[in-house]
Amino acid sequence: MDEVLLRSLTPSVLGILVRRGADFAAAEDAMQDALVEAVRVWPTAPPRDPKGWLVTVAWRRFLDATRADTARRRREDLFDDEPAPGPAPAVDDTLQLYFLCSHPSLTPSSAVALTLRAVGGLTTRQIAHAYLVPEATMAQRISRAKRTVASVRFDQPGDVATVLRVLYLVFNEGYSGDVDLAAEAIRLTRQLTAVIDHPEVAGLLALMLLHHARRAARTTPDGSLVPLAEQDRRRWDTESIAEGVEILQAALARDRLGEFQAQAAIAALHADAPTAGETDWVQIVEWYDELARLTDSPVVRLNRAVAVGQADGPRAGLAALATLDDSLPRHTAVAAYLHERDGDQATAAQLYAEAAHKAPNLAERDHLTRQAARLNARRHH
Repeated sequence: MDEVLLRSLTPSVLGILVRRGADFAAAEDAMQDALVEAVRVWPTAPPRDPKGWLVTVAWRRFLDATRADTARRRREDLFDDEPAPGPAPAVDDTLQLYFLCSHPSLTPSSAVALTLRAVGGLTTRQIAHAYLVPEATMAQRISRAKRTVASVRFDQPGDVATVLRVLYLVFNEGYSGDVDLAAEAIRLTRQLTAVIDHPEVAGLLALMLLHHARRAARTTPDGSLVPLAEQDRRRWDTESIAEGVEILQAALARDRLGEFQAQAAIAALHADAPTAGETDWVQIVEWYDELARLTDSPVVRLNRAVAVGQADGPRAGLAALATLDDSLPRHTAVAAYLHERDGDQATAAQLYAEAAHKAPNLAERDHLTRQAARLNARRHH
């Protein structure tokens, strides 16, 4: 079963259903039913036209559901519109679906959750994990969002800022999670830059390209994480870095700074350093100051504490960290790192072990566990 193929076809099939008259909530439900059927049938009987197969099955599932609660005349009209056999039209509705899911009638958090579920192909459990809420809570949030947009026309625009936030989160899930969506997020952001002339759209594309350029060096062949300072920079994609920097410079020249441009500037400074020791940490701290001003985000301030620890020494980094809530995700891991740099290996080892228990994914947990073991072994020799 080609899960990647199924995920790639989902947005365009969903768009076809909506354009044919299905409301969004019913179309998404029918699409999920069709995906379940594909998982059951395709391993033994793969279709010649996977997209057309999904359209047909999903539309029939929609009709079955509609027959249960819709008047006879409406049912007959829909039945007459059933897609004819043959290849489905090659229309990419993914970006339009992002805007539909980002409709102003939804709160930003609900819009992001709905898009990740309906268009990004993430499971409710994955989304709940990203938001640090119970799966049942996230399921209710997504259901409410689907009901809210059920009557929204397919051509009604959503909120650009929310679309950018969704694309960024989908990219991050693809970059570090179980489902590879990073390339798709980059493709859609490129589409967005072609239709919307805004420096923050360009800033997001630059940020994605600069992060994606380091992807090959981020893990070992067995999947272990490689910290930025230890990555083989010869494996970085220099063409993507050059493109990202060029896009960023053009966006910054418009003097309309936003958070994605600021994040991209930080990524560009990392990419520009020939070695980890040559990183311009002072300028990175300045960009984190700008980013904190723009977002007032505790996660940004957590990352800033790391940069301060590099620019002004670990004691300064620990002082910056002390102003933050220690319940923040990765707070313990940052504290461990700064204590290690300050020479307190016993405290660092203990904190690395604690951070491993709180890690959001297996790769990060294994990395932190190895860090703790490394320091403990050094202390006992």
